Amino acid sequence: MRHLQLVIVLIAVALTSACVSMPPGQDYTAFRSADPHSIVVLLPLNKSTEVVAPYSVMAQLVAPIAESGFYVFPVAVVDQTFKNNGLTVANDIHAVPIQKLHEIFAADAALYLTIEQYGTSYVVISSDTVVSVSATLVDLRTGDVLWQGAASASSAETRGNNGGGLVGMLVEAALNQIIETVTDRGFDIAAITSNRLFSAESYNGLLHGPRSKKYGQPATSEKQK
Repeated sequence: MRHLQLVIVLIAVALTSACVSMPPGQDYTAFRSADPHSIVVLLPLNKSTEVVAPYSVMAQLVAPIAESGFYVFPVAVVDQTFKNNGLTVANDIHAVPIQKLHEIFAADAALYLTIEQYGTSYVVISSDTVVSVSATLVDLRTGDVLWQGAASASSAETRGNNGGGLVGMLVEAALNQIIETVTDRGFDIAAITSNRLFSAESYNGLLHGPRSKKYGQPATSEKQK
């Protein structure tokens, strides 16, 4: 009986912890007021050591934003536009005045990104590919921050437990590191991160845009209150 009571207490604590750890819901007041229809994505700041990270992340974030109902300026065209004007570094691009960005692209909002982590790391008995991104959506007409968010995903999430003991775990970790590095698993993990961060169906994601059938409906985080 005491064991059963202990299990119940542990479950209750776990559930309570899960509720406490849930981040507060996004405030969409400014977002709704601005009602952006088009978004230009700027080259991300890259805090990782992977040079492919910025373009890998940009390639994967277009889909969830567009599927949420917004027009996303083609990232390749935007990137080339900056290069034609001598801007090849993310820090310089992020420093461009919003008035100038609006003048060049005529977009309603700009998405500023920072890649916090990207790549495969090996730690004794595990080898995981992690992609973490933070983002800020800014109204190019007023300079107001409309939305902010962050998300992360790891290859470990889709991997089952190894039943081969310690040796099996070490071998698996080494193999995972080789395979995930050679195949750039970060590209696939970036897709999961982007969907969690930007999809209007995600908790604290973007609102449904004007091209979505759900335009005007409450955000997912608002529905869960």
